[in-house]
Amino acid sequence: MLARIQNTTRPKNRISAAKIIIASCGSITPRELRPAHCFDLDAQINDTGKSHSTRKAYANYVRWWLRWLWEEHGAQKLDGSIRSQVGVRPRNVTITPEERDALLTNAEPWLRLMLMLCEDTAIRSGTAQQLGPRQYDPARRALTFTTKMGERLTLPVTDAIAQLLADCDLSDPAPFIRQLWRKLHKDHASKDDKQPHPRYNAQFVKLRHALGITRKLTFHDLRRTAAVGMYRLTRDLREVQALLGHRSMQSTVWYLDHDLNPVQRTTLELVKQHRKDNAA
Repeated sequence: MLARIQNTTRPKNRISAAKIIIASCGSITPRELRPAHCFDLDAQINDTGKSHSTRKAYANYVRWWLRWLWEEHGAQKLDGSIRSQVGVRPRNVTITPEERDALLTNAEPWLRLMLMLCEDTAIRSGTAQQLGPRQYDPARRALTFTTKMGERLTLPVTDAIAQLLADCDLSDPAPFIRQLWRKLHKDHASKDDKQPHPRYNAQFVKLRHALGITRKLTFHDLRRTAAVGMYRLTRDLREVQALLGHRSMQSTVWYLDHDLNPVQRTTLELVKQHRKDNAA
């Protein structure tokens, strides 16, 4: 068993699961695997003391290894013996109008742009940090970029964002946030970008603490705020999916898990009656 797994090229995120299998079953061959071994593996996963998300990842990767041993090395099909960990509900933190106003009023221009790109246009913070003149059409006032999932997305910018972008040099290939940071920190920045970049998360935390905001807000919470705001305004999941640049509607629903209205029995009865009326 040990030789089979060790000789396989594998992604780093499967290593911990492989170690669990090797520790429990490394001295046997794949053909000797039995359900009892899998019950022990399952118990080890749930007794690790790790967080729920980590245990869920371990279970998924242990099942992956067991399927691989079945498909490639003649083991029994035992991946179903590992329990699926029920998924945790998504983080549902959104920023309040009061928090938003305080942050935008007191943030330096570069950080204000970061916050607005995440909250006004629901752009991921990692993407926001990279946006520059190549992605911006000033005539259309729109940003065109590739999302984390490889989707090509074009989003209009708000008036406030456009005003900040107007202060940037469109002939400079540096990202907009980097340009605005350089203007205020000339002693620590150079145009060749060899000096340290702004510490986005650290500066956001510092600003929150200075304003007395005790909630542990993240840039991603601002993106979620935009998604929830769009859904409450339009009640159209497709609109929210387009804003977030999701390839899958399931991802969009996951974002809005805490904001979706429960299905009412009366609604189901009305739909059923409507189908009957149309059939008649």
